[in-house]
Amino acid sequence: MKKKLLSIVLAMAVSATFIAGCGSTAASTEAPAPAAAEEAAPAPAAEAAEETADVAADAADVADAAADAASGDVAGKKVGVCIYQFNDNFMTLFRTELESYLKEIGFTDITIVDGANDQATQSGQIDNFIADGVDVLIINPVNSSSAATITDKVVGAGIPLVYINREPDEAEEKRWQDNGWDVTYVGCDARQSGTMQGEIIADLGLDAIDFNGNGKVDYIMIEGDPENVDAQYRTEFSVKALQDAGLEVNELDDQVGMWDTTKGQELVANSLAQNGNEIEVVFCNNDAMALGALESIKAAGRTVGKDIYLVGVDALTEVVEDVIDGSITGTVFNDHIAQSHSAADAAANFVTGKGNDYYIGCDYVKVTKDNAQSILDSLK
Repeated sequence: MKKKLLSIVLAMAVSATFIAGCGSTAASTEAPAPAAAEEAAPAPAAEAAEETADVAADAADVADAAADAASGDVAGKKVGVCIYQFNDNFMTLFRTELESYLKEIGFTDITIVDGANDQATQSGQIDNFIADGVDVLIINPVNSSSAATITDKVVGAGIPLVYINREPDEAEEKRWQDNGWDVTYVGCDARQSGTMQGEIIADLGLDAIDFNGNGKVDYIMIEGDPENVDAQYRTEFSVKALQDAGLEVNELDDQVGMWDTTKGQELVANSLAQNGNEIEVVFCNNDAMALGALESIKAAGRTVGKDIYLVGVDALTEVVEDVIDGSITGTVFNDHIAQSHSAADAAANFVTGKGNDYYIGCDYVKVTKDNAQSILDSLK
């Protein structure tokens, strides 16, 4: 059961040693305390090694949680899983890993359904799961704003609930705690991912970014679903990170691509046609849209790293490979392995009576050319 997790730990540990001669930026989103004048600043290679070691430690924690979850009797317990849309690159990785790990820890009755990005469809699926008497529900909501309605329905039926990937708001999460409900959220703080996107660009320095010489960072933003808190935070905090680094920013365009590759390609093509060489940075709320953006950048005769920069979020394998070869500036690793395993463990804890915290978090990891190979190795 632990074989896959152990391999991740070993791969990341080996990679941490390997990249000792390379460089990366730290995973923390907070500014470090100033070093003493006589002390040298931490080398980028040391930061990369520390960052990779943190990921390995997280994987080890997941392995321990797996052992605890497997010690309970979950065989025969019904698990219902609602995914907002199967046609989503990241959630495909997530649900595949989730199903595999649920089986590893002993679940035998697992049903996963596609909400087809329609809240009415997903609501009907939740009703069907309740009628079927599932023992626990894992829900990736189509609309985060529907969380209160979903919670009331599921809790009212006496079924424990694990939210994944799309975080309900703070008021909703407070309700769970105030009422002592068996509800939790498993995921990463999207503010961190946005901050890391901005830091990847800011770390390049204004001289490298300012192709048009106006002293500003001229960017376009391709957002996911504007109702989704991840999209909101990534949009806000990527730009904030630039400003916090002392850079002046200039937004040339902000469009909604709904997490979709084709839509991202179309929007970036239109923006490049309208704004031409004024665009210096393309921010995409996820990697799927970044892949579309890359196609439009190429079609416009631009070259990432030479006259434009491009960042995404998720660390899809294809994008990490593009980061390695320099055709995408960077991405942010959204650890679907740790998150899906934690969600499965939370489901096991609920059905075996152990309970969970109301929030189960994880950290994102910046991915640049310096550490991309180690991240890629961990995904294989």
